[in-house]
Amino acid sequence: MKQLIGTGVALITPFKEDFSIDIEGLKKVVNYSIENGIDYLVVMGTTAESATLTIEEKQTVIDAIVQENNGRLPLVLGIGGNNTKAVIEEFQSRNLDAFNAILSVSPMYNKPTQEGIFQHFDAIASATDKSIVLYNVPGRTASNMLPSTVARLATKHKNIVAIKEAKGDIVQAMELISSCPKDFLVISGDDMITLPMVLAGGAGVISVIGQGFPEAFSKLVRLGLERKVDEAYAIQYKIAPAIDYIFEEGNPAGIKAVFKELNICDDTLRLPLVKVDEELRKKIKDFVAQF
Repeated sequence: MKQLIGTGVALITPFKEDFSIDIEGLKKVVNYSIENGIDYLVVMGTTAESATLTIEEKQTVIDAIVQENNGRLPLVLGIGGNNTKAVIEEFQSRNLDAFNAILSVSPMYNKPTQEGIFQHFDAIASATDKSIVLYNVPGRTASNMLPSTVARLATKHKNIVAIKEAKGDIVQAMELISSCPKDFLVISGDDMITLPMVLAGGAGVISVIGQGFPEAFSKLVRLGLERKVDEAYAIQYKIAPAIDYIFEEGNPAGIKAVFKELNICDDTLRLPLVKVDEELRKKIKDFVAQF
């Protein structure tokens, strides 16, 4: 899956002030990423506020992105959940022709054991021939997918090709890199430790900050992959404050505030998410202006 080496971005879903989907804003976000160095696009991830979109709205967003992308970059679609049967049904019923891979989050809320996590993804991978990117994000799911479980899945299923690792733990990332098959991609899901993960043998990132500052962050990742360490860290330290800012009051509130300052789309979110407060907005505004 060479298409997934480098910088992918988890696209937002722009809303108008009346909370309806802003399709024109979405197109601007897509083109901003494509025209500034991003390697692939991730559709319907957490950052897309997919939890507050109806089935019909999700399809509207998917169709708009596929159409606007027009084959220019590889696409990854988020399909996951804590009902294994329902996830399999979505895999089998949705038209996946436009997508190179599926990003599937580890089950949330249920808090399954490692064996439960294994059997969940074992069942999904057995039900499709589509390439699957596992997604480990314990801060949202309340359970951590251990490297041993990931290695077991990657060894058994050829279509489990990668993991988006978002525990924020460089030691766990290194364990994944060392224990999984050589062609298995370990992709950072934590913007702040993306560069150390890449230098340790990771394949890149599925980023939030990358869609706000695509040229700089994608360059950082490319330099890391090329082992140009000093140049990469120079960018890391320059962009690090913005990474803190966009997560200070949660994702995607922070990155939407960045897009508002860039005049790409509004920063409206759907409840229970709300816009960043004025103090954080000023920090983001000042950073965008000087960057």
